[in-house]
Amino acid sequence: MNSFALSLRMLRREWRAGELRVLAVALVIAVASVTSVGFFTDRVGRALAQQANMLLGADLALISDHPLDRDFEREALQRGLQTAHTLSFPSMVLHGERAQLAEIKAVSRNYPLRGQLRVTQLPYAPDRVSSEIPETGSVWPDQRLFNQMDAGAGAELEVGTSHLAVSAILTREPDRAGVLFNIAPRLLMNIQDIPATGLIQEGSRVSYRLLVAGEAVTVESFRAWAATRLKRGESLEGVSDARPEIRAALSRAERFLGLAALTSIILAAVAVVMATRRFMARHLDNCAVMRCLGAQQRLIFRLYLIQFLLLGMLASLIGCLLGYFGQMVLAHQLGNMISADLPLPSMLPAVQGILTGMVTLLGFSLPFLQQLKHVPALRVLRREIGPPGRFGLFGFALGLAGISGLVLWQAGDVRLGGYALAGLFAATLVAALLALLLIRALSGMRRQAAASWRYGLANIARRAGGSVAQVSAFSLGMLMLLLLTVVRGDLMQSWQSTLPADAPNRFVINIQPDQVKLLREFFHARHLPPPLLYPMVRGRLLAVNGKPVATVEYPDQRAQRLLEREFNLSWSGLLPDENQLVAGKWWPQSGHGSAQLSVEEGIAQTLGIKLGDELSYSVGGTNFSARVVNLRKVNWDSFRVNFFVIASPGVLEKFPASYITSFHLPEAQGVLLDEMVKAFPNLTVIDVAAVMNEVRTIMDRVAGAVEFVFLFTWVMGFTVLYAAIAATRDERVYETAILRTLGASRRQLMAGLFAEFSGIGMLAGLVAALGASGTSYILSTRILSLPYVFNFWLLPVGMLAGAAAIGVAGIAGCYSVLNQPPLQTIRDSS
Repeated sequence: MNSFALSLRMLRREWRAGELRVLAVALVIAVASVTSVGFFTDRVGRALAQQANMLLGADLALISDHPLDRDFEREALQRGLQTAHTLSFPSMVLHGERAQLAEIKAVSRNYPLRGQLRVTQLPYAPDRVSSEIPETGSVWPDQRLFNQMDAGAGAELEVGTSHLAVSAILTREPDRAGVLFNIAPRLLMNIQDIPATGLIQEGSRVSYRLLVAGEAVTVESFRAWAATRLKRGESLEGVSDARPEIRAALSRAERFLGLAALTSIILAAVAVVMATRRFMARHLDNCAVMRCLGAQQRLIFRLYLIQFLLLGMLASLIGCLLGYFGQMVLAHQLGNMISADLPLPSMLPAVQGILTGMVTLLGFSLPFLQQLKHVPALRVLRREIGPPGRFGLFGFALGLAGISGLVLWQAGDVRLGGYALAGLFAATLVAALLALLLIRALSGMRRQAAASWRYGLANIARRAGGSVAQVSAFSLGMLMLLLLTVVRGDLMQSWQSTLPADAPNRFVINIQPDQVKLLREFFHARHLPPPLLYPMVRGRLLAVNGKPVATVEYPDQRAQRLLEREFNLSWSGLLPDENQLVAGKWWPQSGHGSAQLSVEEGIAQTLGIKLGDELSYSVGGTNFSARVVNLRKVNWDSFRVNFFVIASPGVLEKFPASYITSFHLPEAQGVLLDEMVKAFPNLTVIDVAAVMNEVRTIMDRVAGAVEFVFLFTWVMGFTVLYAAIAATRDERVYETAILRTLGASRRQLMAGLFAEFSGIGMLAGLVAALGASGTSYILSTRILSLPYVFNFWLLPVGMLAGAAAIGVAGIAGCYSVLNQPPLQTIRDSS
């Protein structure tokens, strides 16, 4: 019989005996955890790759925050390319007594150049492809806006100073991100209707797009020509980089979910070590007999290696299958990141999952398999001869290297992977040390406990190594779940507690200078205090100390984004409320007559701006320069109007400006907004409370996806518990037989086992609660700048949940031990 056939027979026998089941379960869960994330991100990535031009609405888009030069379109047409125009901006839409902030999108006749518009005539009815855009005088609200406005077919919506009829309901447009990236609902209209609305005023935030489509070679040629003529605030977006915000969010989600899945792999490695160690101990006699019968060391090693390879491949394939079904949950939670149907995934995540399973298994089992081939034949006569030598940490170097490689691979970045690796090992080490200290502290409490608890606590102390591994495994899983549930709620509550009851909950933008007095009179007529209105001009930073700024010189991505966009600039003679000087002095209320600037300290640090620097800006094509005389700390959480840069009086008044304000409006007076928008159609009102509710919904969906991935961690924690129980099963059987012989009842033994495992769960819950509290403190004080409030309930919730769950699981795992006949056990061991 050849080695493969013999190994297969041995594997079937070991499986029936239950020797390798814990190994298989650990690998299945680890691979399922990794592949569920891998399959989902692969599906989204393939959707972006396959439908990139449809997601863009063209083959190339020229994007700008100001009207584009006509030369771009003329050049594209001369090259035989198709073109279309779009512009989008937020604005209020009215219908009867209802007012709603919407994302207005105006399109030209040829839109879209790639992809399709889909519409329906009735809510939730089957949609159809539309080859046309809205006719002049009509609009297409999306389903969400249609419902919120309670507008039937043919109803008129007030858009600025125009009344436009609803002719269809928009169900899909190609170049729009998914639900997660759209706080406001969509309204599609004809671009020819824009002038009559009067919505685009000085200071309006408008995104202009020129869409281009045609032969690939011609498009690339036009792109190369246009790239050399781009100005500040203009960019090109092609098929390869379509929907960059989706790709960036997907990349972050993939890394975070991947790192979360790695927790399961690390716990799988612990289970593999425990299970393989027991496997080795139970097969020492078999190997000694085979040595006596003439089996060579190479044959013994090959037989067991083939078994493990077959087991690892089978478990990994099952894990891939479970991961495929698991990704459907992630697709349900996060699949609307793109407005496109997700294709079937490729086989690459399955290959990566199998590689993960095999690296985890072989990396931590080979040292034990190596020991089996060195078992001396003398053990047949002297069973006290144990494993042939002890392997130190170097014996598991391959496994540790494999785990490290998996972390770096999942992180997708060496630096991020290094931080994640250091964090995982540090967290594991801290949890292990804390667990060891708690176990030693429990040892001193045994004398005061009842008999069953004394027995249980004695088992925890006697098996300190296994107990530490179990406590560490469970505490890591519980730590993550506490962070994603209790602590997340605490942080949200802490943030909300920092807001005063009268904190502004409405922002109004696009207020024109001739409307300032009228708006104040509007509030006064309704017996409300008029809000403070702040002037605002939009300018682009050109140079610092005469040196032109270039995004390539700033490695920080936030700095690059700030330099690409226009700043909101304002002027004031007084230091605004919620602002605090941290450097320099404020100018007199009347100003010095010289051009001076005040810069927020955070943006100053990001862009490397210091006191005394001269900043040059371009406002509407006119340049000016001013010197930085002070830095401010701004309380952004106040929800009041704040600016990164404020000029002294006499600097910006010559430029066209709009005004902005914020105020608190009780819910009972919501009708005021409808009246204000009717009186001033060009104003855009942003409901901060509604926006925060949308953001909270998005956070909940993302957190739900992460919680699903960490469910694998929890299940893996129970697998580690089962592996630890299996590793000590022989010892427990003999120990139980002796106690039963001495008169212990099954009830007493069960109580002792429950005390042992509930004690392990209680310790794990305590470690997790302490870790969650520490993490919450760091997040609150160091990252979010929020007051930290210790949640006392974390400790009892963590301890009780851990004690109950692990106590019951431990009893279930050891139930067969209690049914073992004592006489049979003593005879077998004699």
